[in-house]
Amino acid sequence: MSPTAFTALLEAFSEPVLVVRDDGTVETANNAALDLFGKRILGAQLRALMRQPEVTAMLERMIAGDETGSAPYATSDSNNERSWKVTARRMDTRAFIVSLRDTSELEAAETQRRDFVANVSHELRSPLTVLAGFLETLQGAAAEDPQARAEFLAIMQAETERMTGLVADLLSLSRVEASARIRPRDPVAMDMVVNATLAALRPQIEQAGLKVTCDLPDPLPPVPGDYDQLVQVYHNLVENALKYGGDGDAIDITGVIVPRLPGFEGPALRISIRDHGEGVDPIHIPRLTERFYRVDRARSRESGGTGLGLAIVKHILGRHRGRLVIRSHPGEGSTFETILPLS
Repeated sequence: MSPTAFTALLEAFSEPVLVVRDDGTVETANNAALDLFGKRILGAQLRALMRQPEVTAMLERMIAGDETGSAPYATSDSNNERSWKVTARRMDTRAFIVSLRDTSELEAAETQRRDFVANVSHELRSPLTVLAGFLETLQGAAAEDPQARAEFLAIMQAETERMTGLVADLLSLSRVEASARIRPRDPVAMDMVVNATLAALRPQIEQAGLKVTCDLPDPLPPVPGDYDQLVQVYHNLVENALKYGGDGDAIDITGVIVPRLPGFEGPALRISIRDHGEGVDPIHIPRLTERFYRVDRARSRESGGTGLGLAIVKHILGRHRGRLVIRSHPGEGSTFETILPLS
């Protein structure tokens, strides 16, 4: 193969690829490798530039004559940290090829999967432990005590409902993620979505003694979307305001059509749900849409929260090419804004 053809072959790879001489110096590198290491890498000792024990040991073995080798490698800059898998394969007696594959997303996904399994296990273990304890008590000491039996059964029912809610939210999140790449396009009347939400939550609103005000544009243009999923968005947000803003006296729902917004090609509908509760420290806001993240775990569990409501909202809005904006300060309540494209 001619040098020109070999260079073209290296450039065909989107990942960094280098040719290393048997003395450990870099003979040539494609543009991806030059972007990662800089032009200083040409003619330099690769071991001196990739100073991490496992990579250095692998390169030493290749220089000594090994046919193949691999090792993990990590880089970091001011923006992020990245993980790589470094693979080496000998070309001939005088050189070998080194390639780097970015494994950051795979490792992040694996970490997320482990955290998710651990969180679900933890969330289910607590109510199951309570149920097992009360069942044992009811079969023993409290078997003939009507008052204790009624009290324990009420607690068991609450814990069962919490587990049922958790499983329902997990299934809902799974369905949303499965359809994330399919953009819904059916016209949805947003006034019907908000009215259906308030009708479903009316018993909880009346029980909390809150006044809900609703001020939406008239006429309200339809939004391309999935009616059931959009109802779930506003159901979760209003229910969230009831649970955590209930120490205020009102919940305000307002809407406005915004002609132009960064990131949107045309006009968008912005609907805000504001409570007048105690609010949260802004330091928590970036993590509120994470699965199972709670500012106050004890209060969330007492109110029946699963820690998945805002994660579901974020995923549904993402499927609709929309956006969720959260604003909150201690003592000033919280505002959750949904922004949905109108076309």
